[in-house]
Amino acid sequence: MKVAVSFLSSDNYIKCIKKINDSNADYIHVDLCDGKYVKTKNFTLGSLDKLLGTAQKKLHIHLMCNDPLKYVDKLAFYDVSTIIFHLDATKKPSQVIDYISSMGIKVGIALNPSDDINTLTPYLKQIDEVLFLTVNPGAGGQPFQEEVLDKVAKFNEIKHDYQIQTIIDGGVNANTISLLIDKDIDIVVSGSFVTNGEDYNERIATLKNGVLL
Repeated sequence: MKVAVSFLSSDNYIKCIKKINDSNADYIHVDLCDGKYVKTKNFTLGSLDKLLGTAQKKLHIHLMCNDPLKYVDKLAFYDVSTIIFHLDATKKPSQVIDYISSMGIKVGIALNPSDDINTLTPYLKQIDEVLFLTVNPGAGGQPFQEEVLDKVAKFNEIKHDYQIQTIIDGGVNANTISLLIDKDIDIVVSGSFVTNGEDYNERIATLKNGVLL
């Protein structure tokens, strides 16, 4: 299982990204919120250069934004592994998927805890990842919603037919990681659990091993 570390909960983004660069994290996870799809607004496209220009790991980008297509050209300039968007943030999901793919970037669809996994069905042959949010999008400090794992289990019954990876994002820490081990999860996203620790590698190893070291 790979680990993508989010710097969003840090009080010093540049310093945090440097520490992620120097760690054993597999990806730097970027949550981009527009203040419309979710109430929170964090980065503008213009402010990303200062931040992402310092990244030395592949970027795993989650767009919590309406009209995700307008972000793709800018983001494609960075070393991006995947761009993930929400189906209800656009009227033309297939167009978004095709455009991201045309840039040589993997495509993911994010599901909120209340979303039906059947909404994925028309796009299974086109996408690379499904990100299951185990908290509601746009706000930190929420409890991990275990009931989402029932949907994950159902999705994992078919994902190998389409070669799609399963991502878990939200409330992933030393207590909840035990719920995810042996559940056929490919990537977990963790923010404050890793970045609030002094030793990022120790926290990342805890997630990869499923136990507090």
